[in-house]
Amino acid sequence: MTNRSPVPAALLLMLLAAAPAAAASRPLAADEQMGLTCSAAFALVAAGQARGDAAMAHYPPMAGRGREFFVRLAAQLMDDTGLDRQAIAAALEARAASLRRTGVAEVMPACLAALDRDLPPKPDGTLPPPRR
Repeated sequence: MTNRSPVPAALLLMLLAAAPAAAASRPLAADEQMGLTCSAAFALVAAGQARGDAAMAHYPPMAGRGREFFVRLAAQLMDDTGLDRQAIAAALEARAASLRRTGVAEVMPACLAALDRDLPPKPDGTLPPPRR
């Protein structure tokens, strides 16, 4: 089942509000593009889980770790590429639009592996501290 609702604009603004905008940019590397794809997939899964979508229930809860994955990726992209908030939000929305057409099932195995690598689940449900 595909998700037709857009990534909530308020969520995008909240996630990007704390990061400074940058001037210049460079093309995204493959791993950075995949990070944006995973961020969009996590947002769609989290939205589906919040709506009670049975197709999203078999994924781990995405609201906390998925959001944190995106926040850290966005900050890293701003630092490394010079992309500003608007460019990252537009790239995320483009990937979300694509995933709404195709579904998230194909990308989720790789994305969940990246999530577990970058933000391993903790038994108490808290998030690991940011990497420095």
